[in-house]
Amino acid sequence: MANLAQVLKSEIARLARKEVKQEVASLRKSATQHRKDIAELKRQLKEQQRVIAQLQVQAGKQSKAVKANGETGERIRFSAKGLRSHRQKLGISAADYATLVGVSAQTIYLWEREQTKPRRSQLPAVAAVRKLGVREAMRKLEDA
Repeated sequence: MANLAQVLKSEIARLARKEVKQEVASLRKSATQHRKDIAELKRQLKEQQRVIAQLQVQAGKQSKAVKANGETGERIRFSAKGLRSHRQKLGISAADYATLVGVSAQTIYLWEREQTKPRRSQLPAVAAVRKLGVREAMRKLEDA
């Protein structure tokens, strides 16, 4: 009888192990899938954070440009060399160019020699004059 009990006990243990193995296999499979999903979500989160950081930098640059340009979206750059070459292209004196911009001739002289730079409030006027051609500049000087 002891032999039958031992065989029965070992058979029950074998069947129990088989059932547990099947359950554990399905749990392992789902745990593996969950880990993959979590890793993918972490990658997506990292990418989104990178994009947000880039957008914040761009927004900061745009807001600085808007403040500097009096609420316009354009960014106005200044170059002394460009100012000098434009004045020479128009064929006018520094005093005449100053009249167009609305500053003194001395100011234009200092800007061209890179001793000073225009104020932010003066940049739109400089940009407007930079867009003028020879004929338009001469007309404006005659009107002034």
